[in-house]
Amino acid sequence: QSQLVESGGGLVQPGESLRLSCDASGFSLEYYGIAWFRQVPGREREGVACISSSDGSTYYGDSVKGRFTISRNNALKEMYLQMNSLQPEDTAVYYCAADQRFRVCSLWSSDYKFWGQGTQVTVSS
Repeated sequence: QSQLVESGGGLVQPGESLRLSCDASGFSLEYYGIAWFRQVPGREREGVACISSSDGSTYYGDSVKGRFTISRNNALKEMYLQMNSLQPEDTAVYYCAADQRFRVCSLWSSDYKFWGQGTQVTVSS
């Protein structure tokens, strides 16, 4: 059974860093475009970052460019989101996602078939 499981969320103060991890089981992550999304109650799920399976190209949402970095370790079937200079507006539930239908990744949630259960990130002083 294909499954994604996030970890690493928590409570941090503004300006601090946090690293999220996502473990994939049941499929070979290297053939999948992968992404991180986040969602605040009452708002649509927002694309944060993604990596394409074809050439490893990365894309970031405007609100996180220069602060967040997405990466992957295909051998370990893991993906990561390094988040630096966190701000209160980054508070959300963060989800990892994967799909193999597209050579170039996207930040549209409808393009992804597999999802993790989410991990809460709270940035507050």
